[in-house]
Order: sequence, then C-alpha cells, then structure tokens
Amino acid sequence: MNTRLVGLLVVTVTGMIIAYFMIQDQRQLGIYNPVKIDEKLVDQSLQSKMSGHRIGSFQLTDQFGDVISEKNFENKIYVADFFFTTCPGICIAMAKQMYRVQDAFSEHDNFAILSHTVQPEIDTPEILDEYAKLYEAKPGIWFFATGDRQIIFDLARKSYFAATLEPGHEETEMVHTENFVLVDKEKRIRGIYDGTSTRDVDRLIEDIEILFHDYE
Repeated sequence: MNTRLVGLLVVTVTGMIIAYFMIQDQRQLGIYNPVKIDEKLVDQSLQSKMSGHRIGSFQLTDQFGDVISEKNFENKIYVADFFFTTCPGICIAMAKQMYRVQDAFSEHDNFAILSHTVQPEIDTPEILDEYAKLYEAKPGIWFFATGDRQIIFDLARKSYFAATLEPGHEETEMVHTENFVLVDKEKRIRGIYDGTSTRDVDRLIEDIEILFHDYE
C-alpha cells in the first residue's frame, strides 16, 4: 500500500472517530411519560398521560432506620429500582450491576441510588442494612428503602413504572421488574434499563454522564 493511500486512510478513520464522539457528545436523552411506556407497567389512571410526569412525593425508612423522602434527592440525578432481599433470581444480578453504577459515580455529591423493597413486611431496616453491606453500598449514595406497602406500590406503578400486577392477587401484590430507572434533577424519568444486562447498564452509565454534562 503506497504512502499516499495510507495517509488518506488515516485521515478518513480519524475523521470518523472525531465525528462519532461529536455525535455522542450531542446526544440528548428523552423524557419518559406514561403514554410511551408499556401499559402493563403503568397504573390505569396514568396510561394516557402524554407530558409532565414527575416522580411523586414519598416518605420511607432507609437501612439505618432514618426517615427519607423525595427531599433527600433534591438537586440529584439518581437511579431507582425495586427488589427484595430474599429474591433468588434477578435481584442478585441487579445488585451486582447497581454496584457498578455506584462505583462509577461514588465521587459525585449530586448522585444517588434508591432501591425499594417490594416485601416491606420482611425487609426491615436491619435486614436491609445487612443486604446493603453485602453489596458494599456506600452510605449517603445508595439508599435501601422500606415502609408502607401502599406507598411502595404507588411509587412502582405511578412514579417509576417498574412493576406489574400479580394476576389474581390483591391490588398491592406486584411483581417487580429488572428495570433501573434514571431520574433527573427535575424528577423526570430520562431512561429505563435492564438491570441484569451489563451492556444496558453500560448504556445507563453513559447516559448519567450525559445528564451531568447537561447540568454543567
């Protein structure tokens, strides 16, 4: 291959790489509203809502027995999910992937993780604290929350859209999904990811970086 052709190839490849990163830098995250989300995950009262969705207010108890609310997440980008400590399946994979997210942003003061138990009768603060230590959750960054079942149910179905109803059971019996939900500082949903997938969690980490850049 002659020198001129090699030079042309290098310029072309370099240009493609620069263009790729320019596109990545310019990528904007969407805003998720109920009408665009799988209706199985959305409370019937919200399924037709086209705009203006925000995470609702709440009051729960964390792994240290402290009361937490939406105010703990003011001016923060955070990731939410739903799980239970005795889950033998996807929760283990989710916790390991969430640790990766924590590790990527542990130095950011305006980042947090909020994991809600769907078995509040079993998952007391003491049990959540043991679970948090098992996955090396950092205090002040990764919160594990328990509390009133109806509040958790409403958050899952009306705020984060991360649970389906259990067929033939009481209304507040739900099946949590593997979804990680990315929430911005305005309490808007900016992404939904498979929390058991390394590739999807890589995408989540990239999207969090984009949000931080947007707030600069």
